[in-house]
Amino acid sequence: MAGSKEIRIKIKSVQNTRKITKAMEMVAASKMRKAQERMRAARPYGEKIRKVASHLAQAHPEYKHPFLVARSTVKQVGIVLVTSDKGLCGGLNSNLLRQLTQAMKRWEQEGAKISAVALGNKGLGFLNRIGVPVVAQAVQLGDKPHIEKLVGPLKVMLDRYKNGEVDAVYLAYNRFINTMKQQPTVECILPLSPEKVSGETVQEAAAWDYIYEPDPQQVIDELLLRYVEALIYQAVAENIASEQSARMVAMKAASDNAGNVISELQLIYNKSRQAAITKELSEIVGGAAAV
Repeated sequence: MAGSKEIRIKIKSVQNTRKITKAMEMVAASKMRKAQERMRAARPYGEKIRKVASHLAQAHPEYKHPFLVARSTVKQVGIVLVTSDKGLCGGLNSNLLRQLTQAMKRWEQEGAKISAVALGNKGLGFLNRIGVPVVAQAVQLGDKPHIEKLVGPLKVMLDRYKNGEVDAVYLAYNRFINTMKQQPTVECILPLSPEKVSGETVQEAAAWDYIYEPDPQQVIDELLLRYVEALIYQAVAENIASEQSARMVAMKAASDNAGNVISELQLIYNKSRQAAITKELSEIVGGAAAV
């Protein structure tokens, strides 16, 4: 059995660790509430621009934006991977990367080549480790994502799609369900399907009519670009809310486990101390009897 001094040192060390995890839990809880507010504030805009984009795309059928034209064969796949910059958030990133790996194996079996845009340090490190070409990146996004920091890397992938270098673009991120559940999601964002964009049938979307100023092509071009940007921003906001929720839960579990370890060490320390006292008493009694 370890000595009393070693056990006291272990207890003190675990107590210090518990203070850190408890503080991180409280910080994550505070950041989680703010991240959820930003995520929910962005949802109405994303839903509205999604419907308007679908209506405009169907209301002017003689002009087809490149984002709406599906390629006959998919030989190049682009990935926009959204992950956290920091760890200590449980299995949030590993679950997403595991699901993305399965999708990448499926694309490779179909003969498609893969390139990616990394938003977040963890995703960038993963793509570099497995050898996927990273055409653009944005790291250290912070707790408040700014669309200006996302536009540059996103434009690289959109330009590759317009130029025919990429036949389909997929978005991988963690969708926020609730505090205890975050869903890893890999979904196709290009080409855009009118039904997928708005949730309406083609006939419902075509029933809308608009007056364009200055001209339909320019309006549709700008609107679909803003729609894709809003889609990426919403994914980043959802991922940040998921990150803080997962970190809060992970730090709470770590604090609870530290409490259990302290209790076990305290029991061992008491037994060790009791054994030492008993030994001293036995020596005293033995010495007195010998005299």
